[in-house]
Amino acid sequence: MSRDGTISVRPVPLRLIVGDEELLVERAVAAALATARAGDPSAELRKVSAAGLSRGELAELVSPSLFAESRVVVLEGAQDAAKELTAAVTEYLADPADGVSLLVLHSGGAKGKALTDALREAGAEVTTCAKLAKYDERSDFVRGEVRQAGGRITQDGLRVLLDAVGNDLRELASATAQLVADTEGPVDVDAVRRYHRGRAEVTGFAVAEKAITGDRAGALEALRWALVLGVPAVLVADALADAVRTVAKVGAAGRGDPFRMAGSLGMPPWKVRKAQSQARGWRPAGIAVAMAVAAEVNADVKGVAADPNYALERAVTRIVAAHGTS
Repeated sequence: MSRDGTISVRPVPLRLIVGDEELLVERAVAAALATARAGDPSAELRKVSAAGLSRGELAELVSPSLFAESRVVVLEGAQDAAKELTAAVTEYLADPADGVSLLVLHSGGAKGKALTDALREAGAEVTTCAKLAKYDERSDFVRGEVRQAGGRITQDGLRVLLDAVGNDLRELASATAQLVADTEGPVDVDAVRRYHRGRAEVTGFAVAEKAITGDRAGALEALRWALVLGVPAVLVADALADAVRTVAKVGAAGRGDPFRMAGSLGMPPWKVRKAQSQARGWRPAGIAVAMAVAAEVNADVKGVAADPNYALERAVTRIVAAHGTS
């Protein structure tokens, strides 16, 4: 506590953030920055990719400021750090600079484990941001979002929301916040269905996400939910086309650092990274088929097909079949 009676807030000098769930990683970084700025409102945020970062560049990033200004340094993609950088970070941990909070982001897994082991041994505070692969984990996430927003959700409302939105945490967080804000009383099945009639693009996105990853059963189930909830066929078709175009664009760009590729591709880093994951299993021939299907169903739902719902189901099935085509 300072002499004037206020509590002094100091940033955590070293934090390891492990996992590849973009939303959770972004929240962890934002929380670290907020903590630093609670103690020093002028605290600076610097983000840099570990891939290709030299020992000298790291030294410059974490060197003490002449004016004693606080700084939060985010080292992204630590799993891609070269041995030289790993050694430099390990040396820095022996004598970290005052006023500097170093956040190391690692996607998880065995690659780059030497660095994460060194960070743990140095006493780094660890934040886990792994994908929420299980239904119960996503349920707990939504309940937490509802509580934080000051609302309540029924069990049936939770089930319908998860079925309608899908697995993407950004979409779940956005939908949850809006539902709590717009609903008087607990969020129930009726509230979710009313919301999704006004937010049709959410379920269109859920259909496209499952189709582009080759999940036939999941894509057809999501499509049926979209149709039950009254999602216009045009929006589902648009979502399918956008998913195919994104995977084609990112796949053609090749492997690389999402943060460096984002500018040239014209999309945010998290979307590049997600598309890189979705592009696995796609080959040029399959992408060509999927793009043709997306163009065809776009015309079908705008009047060419007698039954747009059947056209969508057929398109989803054909896109899934194209996944993995050599």
